[in-house]
Amino acid sequence: MGKGDKKSKRGKIQRGTFGVRRPKIKKRVRPETKIDINKKAKA
Repeated sequence: MGKGDKKSKRGKIQRGTFGVRRPKIKKRVRPETKIDINKKAKA
């Protein structure tokens, strides 16, 4: 269990890959950017 191990977190960091042990951090969409208060509804 070290740098050479494909399944360990340290091994994933060494290889520069992602997986179950080291998931990618996804960017969240903030609610403030989704809802625009200044927009007026068209009738």
